[in-house]
Amino acid sequence: MGSWGIGSFGNDTACDWSYGLEEVEDLSYVDSTLERVLAVGSGKAVSIEDGETAIAAAEVVARLKGHWGEEDPYSETVDKWVRSHAITPPQALVSKAVAALERVLTPPSDLLAEWDEADESGAWSESVAELKHRVQS
Repeated sequence: MGSWGIGSFGNDTACDWSYGLEEVEDLSYVDSTLERVLAVGSGKAVSIEDGETAIAAAEVVARLKGHWGEEDPYSETVDKWVRSHAITPPQALVSKAVAALERVLTPPSDLLAEWDEADESGAWSESVAELKHRVQS
């Protein structure tokens, strides 16, 4: 796992994903990222990469709503994009973000399985649940 922390941007995939925001002025990139997770059927596992990018996309939604998570050098690209785009996420996108986070936390999910094998499994699940709360608030 290319992760160094339980936070939304504590992995290579999410950090790399954030650079794609610089290519858009709307929420299409966030929406398509969430859709990839929601398109996975209940019998098929969500990939680690899709799970990590969905968490990053949900973080964008939470921050646009004014519910910021941890800011650090790894979230810098997202933080800068959110501050320069005064967009209110539509309720449909908020609902997608919540559903995508729930799907990442529901088996079969390769990201969930990977974290279940790690010592910080509970802390990671709590971190995703806290993000879900910030998205919903």
